Amino acid sequence: MIEGNTKIQLQLNTGEGENEIGEAIPSWETVDKIDGFLDLSSGDSKYNAFAAKIQESTHVFVSDYKKLDSRIKPENSRAVDEDGCIYDVLLIDDPMKLHKQLEIYLKYIGGQ
Repeated sequence: MIEGNTKIQLQLNTGEGENEIGEAIPSWETVDKIDGFLDLSSGDSKYNAFAAKIQESTHVFVSDYKKLDSRIKPENSRAVDEDGCIYDVLLIDDPMKLHKQLEIYLKYIGGQ
C-alpha cells in the first residue's frame, strides 16, 4: 500500500464560461481525489525574453491503483495539489496493466 504524503484533486474541463468582458475561461469540476506521492521529475527556472523568471518542471504522482472516471484523459484534465499548485496532466499510466499502482505525469503550470 502506497498511502502517500499528499492528496491531489483530478479535475475535468467541463466547458467554457465567460468572464466580465466576454473572454472564454475554462470551467473545472473535481471528479476524484487521490492519496499518493508527488515527486519532481525534472525542473528548471529560467529567465525569458522579458527578464521574467519562469519555473518549468515536470512531476510524477504515484499512488495505489484506483479506477478513474472514464472521462478523465490527459487532453481534458488537470491536477491540483493541497497547496493549490496546478498541473497539466501529461500521461496517466497503469504500469504493465497490473492494477497495482497509478503513475500520473504532470507539468507545473502555476498556483491558484
